[in-house]
Amino acid sequence: QVQLVESGGGLVQPGGSLRLSCAASGFTFSMYVMSWYRQAPGKERELVAFISSPGTVTNYADSVKGRFTISRDNAKNTVYLQLNSLKPEDTAVYYCSVVRSTVRYWGEGTQVTVSS
Repeated sequence: QVQLVESGGGLVQPGGSLRLSCAASGFTFSMYVMSWYRQAPGKERELVAFISSPGTVTNYADSVKGRFTISRDNAKNTVYLQLNSLKPEDTAVYYCSVVRSTVRYWGEGTQVTVSS
C-alpha cells in the first residue's frame, strides 16, 4: 500500500532554514507527480509546491516562491522541500502527497514552527 513518511520539521528562528524529506513506498515513485502541502492552525490545507515525475518541472505557491525549493531523488524514492528565509507565517504542518488511481494519499505530516 502507498506509504508517505515525512521528516525534518522542527522549531526554527525567522530567517532560518529547514529541509523536509518524504520517503515513499508502495508505488512506482518515479512515475508520479509529488506535492507538498501545508496546513496552519485554523486554516485550510494549501498546496505549497509540486514536481513532475522526472523532476524537470516544478511549481510553487506565490507565498513561497523564491524561498522554497522542491526536488526529488527517484533512486531513493524521496521528495524534498528546502525551506529558506522562513517566516512566522510559514508555521504549519507540512504534508507530502501523491495521487494514484484517482485517490490522493497523504503522509502524517511534519510540524514546522517559525518563532523567535
